[in-house]
Amino acid sequence: MDRIRIRGGAPLNGLIPISGAKNAALPLMIASLLTEDTLELGNVPRLADISSLLRIMSNFGLDHSIAGRRPGQSSETGQTIRLTAKSIIDTCAPYELVSTMRASFWVIAPLVARFGHAKVSMPGGCAIGTRPVDLLIMALARLGAAIEIEGGYVIATAPKGLRGGEIDFPKVTVGGTHVALMAATLAQGTTVIRNAAREPEVVDLAECLVKMGARITGAGTSEIVIEGVSSLNGASHDVMPDRIETGTYAMAVAMAGGDLVLENTRPDYLQAALDVLAQAGAEISPTHSGIRVRRNGNGIQAVDVTTDPFPGFPTDLQAQFMALMTRASGTSRIRETIFENRFMHVQELARLGAHIRLDGDCAYVEGVPGLKGAPVMATDLRASVSLVIAGLVAEGETTINRVYHLDRGFEALEAKLARCGAEIERLRG
Repeated sequence: MDRIRIRGGAPLNGLIPISGAKNAALPLMIASLLTEDTLELGNVPRLADISSLLRIMSNFGLDHSIAGRRPGQSSETGQTIRLTAKSIIDTCAPYELVSTMRASFWVIAPLVARFGHAKVSMPGGCAIGTRPVDLLIMALARLGAAIEIEGGYVIATAPKGLRGGEIDFPKVTVGGTHVALMAATLAQGTTVIRNAAREPEVVDLAECLVKMGARITGAGTSEIVIEGVSSLNGASHDVMPDRIETGTYAMAVAMAGGDLVLENTRPDYLQAALDVLAQAGAEISPTHSGIRVRRNGNGIQAVDVTTDPFPGFPTDLQAQFMALMTRASGTSRIRETIFENRFMHVQELARLGAHIRLDGDCAYVEGVPGLKGAPVMATDLRASVSLVIAGLVAEGETTINRVYHLDRGFEALEAKLARCGAEIERLRG
């Protein structure tokens, strides 16, 4: 397996282009199953999860093509993919495919909405928590789908089509909101989603669905209303910039010091995280096309954070922020409210010399004068990049194993950091 080796101590200076958001691209790709026409998606990141979903959807009979490089595109600035689900031959997603990526379970929504039948494997457990699909199933049932669970599969049927209904989520769920949105577009009548997720990725999906002919109002608020239509058409849509990648590089320069311009992104997508970084001692300023983040000379200050659904501090930036706090002056408290097991990176950060104490859903991070390089192992996507951030300042050499986790969610990470001065390289095999 590939590894990443980092020699700590170099500041980061320069420009990093932010890729399209994986968490937006995946539901957008799945939405292509709602129409027989072609959906063209631009700014799609080159990631392992994107390739995995293409394989899963091709199993249904979906055709896809990756366009040649467009003006301004590079290996770090996304690609254009055309998806055509005209001739779907199968509406079953088997375990061996769904188990490779949890988000692929969402295909159940467009399949049952358009074809009246879907059989999708339960995705199983996850290293960072159970992440059950019960709310996703509940949303489909509220739209009239008959649900059976048999042999580890969810079988959803609606031979006469879905019908509009009221979906009241007991807690905010991004996946549940995605599923409800897609299913409701082709349901007969009006659907109201209450306590809907407000994440920018939900808004991006809604905007694409509207381009496809859906009638949606309220995306980005806690109540979304969908007027069902009989069919959707093709469209062209660019994936939104990745706010988690933006926050990750912002925390990297806050950790290592230097001056970075993060291009092709939007500060309003992660304002809560940027506010916390400013409190920690980084200088944040908007530019005409993104964000400038600087930390030169001043130290890192301890800041307490609690993860929350958007517009709160993202759980997907918790591990990166914890890495930053290992070098802060004082002790910070980090409370994780979204996923119950999302502190698996603590033991690996401790191998680098971090002082972290866990107490239930809280981690108390006591800043230390320095970290020391060591071999460490990635446990999940966000945990792996927290080790990269720590390695940027650790004395000596840090080797991160199992970096296939990184390849699931960060496009050209080592190339982007190396160009800005980091001593980082990928070791093949």
